[in-house]
Amino acid sequence: MSNFDPNAILRGAQLTVVGAYRALQNPGLFKYEHYRQAAIAVCAGIAIRILVAVPIITVKVSLWALGFFIDFDSVTWDDKLVGGMDFLANSVLQVPFFLMSLMRYITPTLDRMFMDSLQWVDQTYYAKHKSEDPKRLRATYFAELRMYSAHGDTSKHRAPMDAALAFLIRFGRRAGISLAIYALSYLPIVGRFVLPAASFYTFNKAVGPIPATIIFGSGIFLPRRYLIVFLQSYFSSRSLMRELLEPYFSRIRFTKEQKKHWFHDREGVLFGFAVGFYIFLKIPLLGVLIYGIAEASTAYLITKITDPPPSPAYSEKFAESQVKWKNKQKFLELPLHNLDANNADTEGKKPIETFDSPGKKFS
Repeated sequence: MSNFDPNAILRGAQLTVVGAYRALQNPGLFKYEHYRQAAIAVCAGIAIRILVAVPIITVKVSLWALGFFIDFDSVTWDDKLVGGMDFLANSVLQVPFFLMSLMRYITPTLDRMFMDSLQWVDQTYYAKHKSEDPKRLRATYFAELRMYSAHGDTSKHRAPMDAALAFLIRFGRRAGISLAIYALSYLPIVGRFVLPAASFYTFNKAVGPIPATIIFGSGIFLPRRYLIVFLQSYFSSRSLMRELLEPYFSRIRFTKEQKKHWFHDREGVLFGFAVGFYIFLKIPLLGVLIYGIAEASTAYLITKITDPPPSPAYSEKFAESQVKWKNKQKFLELPLHNLDANNADTEGKKPIETFDSPGKKFS
C-alpha cells in the first residue's frame, strides 16, 4: 500500500479543499467570459439531467397508459423497472459523468481555466514568499507551460474529432465491461461472487492482497446496489482524475509506459483528490459547474506533485524525470498549513515572472 496508503489519500482530499479555495480566490475566475461559461455549464447540467430522464419518463408515461388496462396496484415490477433504469443510468453507466467529461472535447474552456488558475497559483506562491530569498523559491509553472503546444507534438496532432472519438471508445469499453459485470451478478449461485471478485481483482493491483481480500469478504454480504456504487465511484474517480490532468499531459508528452508509472507513483493522492470532487459532481444541475472548479483546482495539485517544467527547448528528458515523484515522502509529512514549503529549495531558478493574463507580463 506504499502508493495507496491512508495518509496519501487524506493528503489528496486536503488538496481538494485547498485547491478549490485557491481557485475560488482567483478574480480571473469571475471575469465575464467565465461567468458566461458558468451559465452555460448550469444550462448543460439541466440538459444532462433531461437527457438522462427522457428514457425513464418515457417508460413512466407508457406504464401510465398501460394502467388503464392493467392493474399495477397488485404488482411491483413496474416500480422496480423504473428504479432499475434510474440506477443503471446514474450508477452503472455513469451517463451524467460521461456527458460532463465529453464537454472537454467540445469547448476549450476547461483548458483555459486550468492555465488561468496555474497563473494564479504562481502569483499567490510568490506573494506568500515575497520576504524570502528568491534563489530558494521554486520556478514558475505557468510561464513555461504556456510555451508548450496544447496539442503536444504538432506533427502528431490529432483533430478534435479524433480525440473525442478516442474518448468515446474508452467510455464505451468501460460501459460495456460495467454492463457485463452487472448482468453476470444476476446469475444463479455464482452471481453473488461476481462483484466481490471484480472488487478483489481491481483493488489487489492498487492496494495489495490483504485489503483486497477484506473488500472481497465484505462484498459477499453487501447488497448488490452498494457494491456497484462503491466500484463505480472508484473507477469514475480515477477516470475523472485523468480527464482533469489532460491540460498538463497534452503539453508535457509522456509515453504510455511513463504515464502509467507516473499515475501509479501518485495513486493515493490522486484518488483522494478526485473522489472528493466526484462526490460533489453528483449534485444535480450544479455538477458541471463543479467540474470547472475541479479543473481549476487541478492547477494547484500539479504544483505539488510535479517539478516546474523547463522551456520546450530543454524538455527532451523532462517527462522521464517526472515519472517518479521525488519529494513524495516529504510532501506527505508536511503540516496542512505549510503545503508550499517543500518547493522552496530550487537553486539557480529563473527570475520571477508573473502575468496578468496568458501572454501579458505585468511585472
